[in-house]
Amino acid sequence: MDETVAEFIKRTILKIPMNELTTILKAWDFLSENQLQTVNFRQRKESVVQHLIHLCEEKRASLNDAALLDIIYTQFHQHQKVWDVFQMTKGPGEDVDLFDMKQFKNSFKKILQRALKNVTVSFRETEENAVWIRIAWGTQYTKPNQYKPTYVVYYSQTPYAFKSSSTLRRNTPLLGQALTVASKHHQIVKMDLRSRYLDSLKAIVFKQYNQTFETHNSTTPLQERSLGLDINMDSRIIHENIVEKERVQRITQETFGDYPQPQLEFAQYKLETKFKSDLNGSILAEREEPLRCLIKFSSPHLLEALKSLAPAALFSRIQKLLCYSASHSQGTQDLSSYVPLYTRC
Repeated sequence: MDETVAEFIKRTILKIPMNELTTILKAWDFLSENQLQTVNFRQRKESVVQHLIHLCEEKRASLNDAALLDIIYTQFHQHQKVWDVFQMTKGPGEDVDLFDMKQFKNSFKKILQRALKNVTVSFRETEENAVWIRIAWGTQYTKPNQYKPTYVVYYSQTPYAFKSSSTLRRNTPLLGQALTVASKHHQIVKMDLRSRYLDSLKAIVFKQYNQTFETHNSTTPLQERSLGLDINMDSRIIHENIVEKERVQRITQETFGDYPQPQLEFAQYKLETKFKSDLNGSILAEREEPLRCLIKFSSPHLLEALKSLAPAALFSRIQKLLCYSASHSQGTQDLSSYVPLYTRC
């Protein structure tokens, strides 16, 4: 086994918490069950690592074997990466082709290797018809850096791919080309969604969040459930705007439901529109260049944060503002297609 491969495996194993080590090694499926039984996982981690490296040397682990171990570790710790979403489209009149995973892998790898002399590409398929891709980038003069790879998760026969954020932005166009050609699409664009929670991004773009809900206390009258009223409360207390509060609660529940929202950390709304005015001589009315606006949303749990604005009546104000803007925009991308907040515009 090459020294660089041994060092790569060593660094990867050192990153794995001891309580996860056995699980990840079994998922790797490189070392046999009998070999793993010879390892004393109760001793110091340095000793465990040395024993595991010795076993890998006996089996002559390759660079691809080491890369697969790194992919599995990343799958267990997806939240350590920041993920971007890319959407692909077919050309006019193009039909949906049958997906061939082997053909996809070969095509994707060839495109990158033709463009770059030094690049390593590894794949790992999952049970959800997804393939995890690990790309270690090099240049024409330097070997691939195995410690700063890019990860891509592509779901077969869908137009969506998820990419880990990387400082090597110059390789993004090439990566997009490889994805587009290998998956037999025509064009690829980056969506204005970003999060550390890959499953939440997947739930949003695949519209897997549940917006039709039955609550565990659905037999409770709406007035008691939505406003938190005590049925034994003094009847002399007057609740102002109770009808409006019920309406806000009902709309919020219909839009977001009672279940936890997908965990989204970043989203942005782009607006491009021309100023409209009936006043003659207006400076803005004579402006030919369209007005451009970018609204960014950021929160540790963005959708839950937006949902919590409803009781303060801020939810409807933001909704009306963005819906009004959307009605005047000229084809720019907005959030309405994948964030439940805007489904009632």
